[in-house]
Amino acid sequence: MMLAEKAEFPVKMMARVLGVSRSGFYSWLSNGCPRENWSAEREAVRRVWLESDRRFGFRFVKCFLPGEFSGLTLYRVRKLMHELGIRGCTPNARKRTTIPDPKARPRPDLVSRDFTSPVPTYKLVGDITYLRTGEGWLYLSTVIDLNTRMVVGWSLSERMTADIVVSALASAKSRGYVAGNAIFHADRGAQYTSRLLAEWARDNDVRLSCSRTGNCHDNAVAESFLATLKNEMYYRRSFPTRDSAKHAVVEFIEAYYNRRRPRSTIGYKVPAEAMAAFFERTEPKPEAMPMAA
Repeated sequence: MMLAEKAEFPVKMMARVLGVSRSGFYSWLSNGCPRENWSAEREAVRRVWLESDRRFGFRFVKCFLPGEFSGLTLYRVRKLMHELGIRGCTPNARKRTTIPDPKARPRPDLVSRDFTSPVPTYKLVGDITYLRTGEGWLYLSTVIDLNTRMVVGWSLSERMTADIVVSALASAKSRGYVAGNAIFHADRGAQYTSRLLAEWARDNDVRLSCSRTGNCHDNAVAESFLATLKNEMYYRRSFPTRDSAKHAVVEFIEAYYNRRRPRSTIGYKVPAEAMAAFFERTEPKPEAMPMAA
């Protein structure tokens, strides 16, 4: 508007009437009068957000924009989302579920908040959360690989007992996601300090590690995943039966989180793709057939 009326009215007067900065107008002119119509970018941002089932925040939206919009800054993506009135899922308040066993034998903290791993399958973390359904509580136990951030094992049960943890680890082990001498880190809840888990770990060459009681930062990766599951799926729906909640959890983990959701901590790669790339690199190459004489 100011550019169109510049020949008729002084810039100083128009800036005062419109309540804008005169220096900002001249700066805009010196930058070549950049366009103000971001309709194509706005539609691309909206499409990526909808395809994420309205879950993504501005960082993930930027990551998934088509190539022609790769030049958009985080500031611009966030601004466009604000203009569209859309946003990613936000955290909700959490409830403490860790109940330590005062009689449990002490275990060392082999992780010490170092949530990196040189290779996949070597360093794992886990946690348990609860899901309310119309039929009562449902408990989820997870095993997460720290190198790829992939959920490599999980188990669902109507009871929060030690066998749910063992079942999740056994699932990860059966799929080749637990290396020999691997570390499994969790909190000091009774399920993770149980004799049943200790026996399984001994029989499967796994070293158990425990965080400090009541300190969520010592097991931040596992807790972060459970917060993501609740914010991006559980809190947005209701579950009349345990079966409906089970199907939703499996779909979220296997179809969405592992195979579609990028992780910033691994360079915005998708966990399952990062894991598959590791196995492809380490798979023994077939020996060349000797040439006939």
